[in-house]
Amino acid sequence: MSEHIVPLVMCGGAGTRLWPASREGRPKQFLPLFGSRSTFQDTLRRVSDPALFERPIVITNAAYRFMVLEQLAEIGLEADILLEPARRDSGPAIVAGAVFAQTRDSDAVVLALAADHVVRDTDAFLSACREGLAAANAGRIVTFGVRPERAATEYGYISPGAVIAGEVRAVTTFVEKPDPRTAAAYVEAGYLWNSGNFMFRAAMLLDEYRNVDPESVRTVSDAVAHAGRDLGFVTLDPDAFAKAQAISIDYAVMEKTAHAAVVPVDCGWSDVGSWRAVWELSDKDSEGNAAQGAAVFEDSRNCNISTDKALVALEGVDDLVVVATQDAVLVSRQKDANGLKRLVAKLKAVAPQVTEEHLRVHRPWGAYQSIDRGERHQVKHITVKAGERLSLQKHHHRSEHWIVVRGAARVTIDDLIKTVHENESIYIPIGAIHRLENPGKIPLELIEVQTGSYLGEDDIIRIEDDYQRG
Repeated sequence: MSEHIVPLVMCGGAGTRLWPASREGRPKQFLPLFGSRSTFQDTLRRVSDPALFERPIVITNAAYRFMVLEQLAEIGLEADILLEPARRDSGPAIVAGAVFAQTRDSDAVVLALAADHVVRDTDAFLSACREGLAAANAGRIVTFGVRPERAATEYGYISPGAVIAGEVRAVTTFVEKPDPRTAAAYVEAGYLWNSGNFMFRAAMLLDEYRNVDPESVRTVSDAVAHAGRDLGFVTLDPDAFAKAQAISIDYAVMEKTAHAAVVPVDCGWSDVGSWRAVWELSDKDSEGNAAQGAAVFEDSRNCNISTDKALVALEGVDDLVVVATQDAVLVSRQKDANGLKRLVAKLKAVAPQVTEEHLRVHRPWGAYQSIDRGERHQVKHITVKAGERLSLQKHHHRSEHWIVVRGAARVTIDDLIKTVHENESIYIPIGAIHRLENPGKIPLELIEVQTGSYLGEDDIIRIEDDYQRG
């Protein structure tokens, strides 16, 4: 019997339900939607009390690994980070986490959590975790059912059955997302929202999964057993992991097992699945308007503005969401989440770049942002974190000119190593082997001017790289 819980935080998804803020390159779990921290960071902080929780496991993919590491460091926490070589849905991800947890403790109890959910009442959440721990130790696979605040159509529901112990109930049935009339009937009948978070003994979950798909459990176990270690990350074996069936944990186990239990909870939970959900969770003025960034409202009600830099002003409108990033603006009805899904699908066909990357692109050493681009030139603003450096590299098709605007840069160009200070510049010819490094204690900022016949990011030939990128 375990007295502690191993948090398993799943943050490999790349949803676009909060486009244009959330994109493939930096999805919503890494965004500071409600203050200075991301939902990923808040999720980790919620399960950081060593009196109840063990060292967490984070499962993500290679594209997000350095974002995970950076955001963990910002909140002073550490975790074992597992890298999925391909997205196979929540079923194989949770199996991988459970198998890895057993390498640390054969009796491990695991709490599988989505990284992009909000919980406003941490004490209520922790109380539910303690209830769930007792049930998991008794052989139950526990889900957390949220007491409905309204007849929501965007969530699945759970019908709770007989009392098992304390607040824990058996699960009578899981039901899919309903229409409005059915949702109202579910709420009236005492159904609970399915939060999609689970607690279980790792051994029990794996046994139940084997009952329905033994081959996937075997292949994912092999992926963990033959995992590599890369800069401290645990890289699951790609060939073995790819053989697992892509399926959600709900379909794979929860809807089939006879051991499902539910802990009812009222903890201010939301999966933040739409801009309307962001508005519902945000502070509002007397007219129901919410804003993150520079916004002005006149004769407008129940609107939501999120803006990076531009001032957004609304006059004489109701129930709108306006999201302004530096390269895309969304104007939408608050209630039409499906409309945004259709819009993003269309954008992927006609302008895929605005669904994939922001203008500001994050890298393990810092970030860069394209400021201006023409047929034969591009201007970037580059930030390098203190003590970090870019790869030793060269380009076949472009030269570069660097102007330091903050800090000091140590620059390598072939056999030359030179320190470049603020308001100084240096030129890198086409084909020269070069590297940029920040030897200082503050962020290095510079303006890069590229000129040449081809300016794509794939014209980077890496010779040495601290981050072992290809």
